[in-house]
Amino acid sequence: IVDWVRVELRSAMEPSVVIATRQALLQRDGDIVKANGTPAIEFGVGPGGHFVVVRHRNHLGVMTAAPIVLGTTAVTVDFRTTGTATYGVEAQRTVGVQRALWSGNALPDQRLSYTGTANDRDPILSAIGGTLPTNSITGYRIEDTNLDGLVRYTGAANDRDLILSNIGGVLPTNTRSAQLP
Repeated sequence: IVDWVRVELRSAMEPSVVIATRQALLQRDGDIVKANGTPAIEFGVGPGGHFVVVRHRNHLGVMTAAPIVLGTTAVTVDFRTTGTATYGVEAQRTVGVQRALWSGNALPDQRLSYTGTANDRDPILSAIGGTLPTNSITGYRIEDTNLDGLVRYTGAANDRDLILSNIGGVLPTNTRSAQLP
């Protein structure tokens, strides 16, 4: 287990309406399981079609492109593969052969921004003390955008560069928004 996520079911008729949510655990291989480690996450809703959403504390959320029909047997929704179509444009990034959530949302507003007001870079600097950019701190923190247990503003494996990379890597004024209604 590496972290937790929130899984949502949304209305098939109005995808901005959340019908049910469950907190779940994220394994290192990308599988999402219940707190007891079993894979089937139950929502207690009747059979029917629902959009499925996965949200993480400092990543942009992702939603299925179409409602998934849920019934009495378990259904697997694997956002890691290209076989699962997602809502919006570039809702996920590709890492090797698998897809992943866009990371770097240190200011949890469902938008990645490197510069300007309400950017995701400044919370990282503030977390380490705000004056000495070479400081670092340990712990489970939202500013830890690469999830290594350390918050670093400069140096190798820092959390700031990941934001720049995920908005396009060339133009620091670019932004990336979660593809959720």
